[in-house]
Amino acid sequence: MPVISLFYGIIIEMFYNEHIPPHFHARHGEYRAVIDIASGDVLEGELSRRDLRLVEAWLELNRDSLMANWQLAREGREMFKITPLG
Repeated sequence: MPVISLFYGIIIEMFYNEHIPPHFHARHGEYRAVIDIASGDVLEGELSRRDLRLVEAWLELNRDSLMANWQLAREGREMFKITPLG
């Protein structure tokens, strides 16, 4: 799974050929979550409160880039790195 961003120890990844809705994976230590791009809702898993707030802030800044990467992934094309938070 390609890593598209990394900040404060939080790894942001996106799979190719994933199910809808458009989402990304965030992990830090033993915590893992699947985050809906449009709503910011946690679809699966969990993150610490601190990490979730950081991921939410990053998502707000990068929603358009995440959707562009989602489209690239669905087409089987190479995704680009997204600027980390901080």
